[in-house]
This record gives sequence, C-alpha cells and structure tokens, in this order.
Amino acid sequence: MKNRIHFNICERQEDEKARLFSAIELEKTTIGYYNLPEQDINGILEYVKEFNSDIENIVVLGIGGSSLGAKAVYEFLKPVKTPLRKLYFFESTDPLNIMDLLSKIELEKSHFLVISKSGTTVETISIFKYLYLRQSSASNYTFITDKESALDKFAKDIEAKTFYLPAGVGGRFSVLSVVGLLPLALCGVNIKELLSGANRVKESFFNDGYLKESLLNKAIFYAKYHTTYNINCLFAYSETLRYFSEWYVQLWGESLGKKQCNSAFHVGVTPIGLIGPKDQHSFLQLIVEGTRDKSITFIKIEDFQNELTVPDITLPHLESLDMLNGITFHDLITMQSDSVLEALKMQGDIPLDEILIEKVDEDSIGQLIYYYELLTSLVGQLINVNTYNQPGVESGKIILKNKLQKNKKVKK
Repeated sequence: MKNRIHFNICERQEDEKARLFSAIELEKTTIGYYNLPEQDINGILEYVKEFNSDIENIVVLGIGGSSLGAKAVYEFLKPVKTPLRKLYFFESTDPLNIMDLLSKIELEKSHFLVISKSGTTVETISIFKYLYLRQSSASNYTFITDKESALDKFAKDIEAKTFYLPAGVGGRFSVLSVVGLLPLALCGVNIKELLSGANRVKESFFNDGYLKESLLNKAIFYAKYHTTYNINCLFAYSETLRYFSEWYVQLWGESLGKKQCNSAFHVGVTPIGLIGPKDQHSFLQLIVEGTRDKSITFIKIEDFQNELTVPDITLPHLESLDMLNGITFHDLITMQSDSVLEALKMQGDIPLDEILIEKVDEDSIGQLIYYYELLTSLVGQLINVNTYNQPGVESGKIILKNKLQKNKKVKK
C-alpha cells in the first residue's frame, strides 16, 4: 500500500508530531481495535472447521458497525474469489427490503448471525423476532454480543452458540474482530491474510515504517484545515470498493462529527464516498467549480489481475474512438483516474492525495481498513473529540424507545 500526497504539508515542529504519536500510543492501551491484528483467532477457525457443510447462506442480522465492515470485505473480494457461501445482510426495518431478502434465501439452508453489542438493538432484534417465529431451532443461530447482555442471556436459555466482543472495541471499529471475521471466514475469506494486511500497517506506523510520516502529516493537515476543507471525498476507482466507501462514511462521520471535549464548539469533517469513473460524470463538476471546501482522496488498484480488452474493431460513425482499440480495461480505468487527478491538480487549490493498493485480495483490504481506522483516531485526537462515543446517535435511540413504550401502552 502506498500513499502519495499532493498538497502542502503543514509546517509543524517535530515535537508536535511526537506528541500526537505519544497520545495514540497511550490510547492504544485502552482502545481495543489497535491490537486486533494480533488476536488469537483459533476459536473462530475451529468453529468454521466444524460448521455444517449443508449450509449455503450466512445471514447477518446487524446494523451499522455490525454489518458494514464485513460487507465491505466480502463485496471487495467477491469478483475475484468465489465465496464458499453467500453472505446476506438484514440491516433495515424497511418491510420491502426484508421481504426481498427473504425471497432470496432458503431458511433451511441458512445460518443466522445475530450481532448486537448491547443485545438490545431495535432494528436487529425486531428482524430476529420475525425470523425466529419461522425458524426457531437454536442450531440455526449464532450470537455475537457482550457477555451478560440481554441477548447473551437469551442465547444461553436456548443453548445457542455465542461469541463475545473484545473489550474496548466499538461497532464501527469492529470489522477485524469476531463481528467481521466470523461471517467472512464462514464464506471462505482468508481471515489470517486479512489480519496480516492490517498488521503490516500497524507495524509500519508504530515502528517508524513508511506509513508513519504520511499518516501523521495527513492527519495534521485535515485537523488544521477542518473548518476550511470540511468535506472529505473518497474517490475509489473500482466498483469492488463501493461498500468500503459506505464503511468509511460511517467510520469518519460517527467518529469525528462531535462537540469538542470540554467545549461547546461543534466540529467534524463530512465524508462522501464516490466511485469512479461513474461519479466523475456528475460529482466532479461540483469539485472542480464548486465551493472550495473539499479535500479529495483517490483510491486506485495497481493490478486488477484481469486482461479484459476493448476489441480492435471499427464501428460506423464512431471511428474517432478507435483510439480505444486494444486497450485493456485495467489501463483504461487507470488512465481515467489519472486524468481526473491531473485536472484537479491544475486547479491549484484542492487538497489531493492517492492511496494505491496492490491488488484485490485479503491482505490489501486489511491494510486499507486499518489505515483508515488509524487516520480516524489521529484526526480525532487533533480536533479534540472523543472519537469512540456517539451521543448524537444514542439520543435518537432513546427517543425511539420512548415512542415504542408509549405505543405499547396505547395498545393496551
């Protein structure tokens, strides 16, 4: 993985970078995601080894951090690696979505992973209730939750298998925990390689490797100019990264959009996920000629490992496009991203950088995930927010539960 930065680095003293690095090292002792790349996964691998071979579908009941990370990895790998089992996600209480998903799976050949840290997530439990009425055998369910949560107690009552979330790991940082690893491993993803990729970034950052300086510089720039460039656009040039972009939007938005610690000031950097080349035909107009409030990160794949080629033919009236003849689609999409990058460089006042990942495999996506988790933590430190809470989200949940309680009383 490489990171090329095309904006002027802030002129900060080295001791300031040292203070930021020390703060992250201290945070690493209490925030659990930092150490996930080196966790013991033998329990997961043993469970997968003994898993029922007749099961064709793994169905995740979870929302937000309980589903977005696993979906990002699964969809990234799916075009190049045929899954061992199909992976589905129930993430919404939209009745049309629920019925559409149910029409695609055969309950008897499906295993359900019910994921809720608190064990009381309204969306997850409401869908679980609906499914449990139709498929109540404990052997069809595995639960992932906190120890002694309400969901853990339920699982014990029906004698179902339960995995526990590691301490200090919040939902949006949980993809490299059992939350993401279990469904992915059941679908044939090499989770050892996934963690190995993440560990490469961890080692590079914490042991003065090649990514340390770029991560520190990038975080300092985002923090210094977070009121000027208060929007960050992630422009991923591969359809395989569509759901990674969704994961990034949650990670960035929920972690950095906060009131500052010990302050009444509201801060944050708004995340936008874009996919090239499709979005260069629309959103690019806003970037080039719109308000100068956006920084842009391009994510590019260096080797698509596919030589699909534009045919060497001439079509009537389209002779001017014979320049496409014989070019691989790999080279074409790379030229498209490079052309957009050059066009934006010419503007002179849009902060740009590139992330290059080697190829579509577990190691690459593991690196990318851990890189963005680290970057989020670094920016959170600098803009003085609690990166790991979500009071804005919790307030909506409290209001919803109050409404449900009132509705229950009215029905009585």
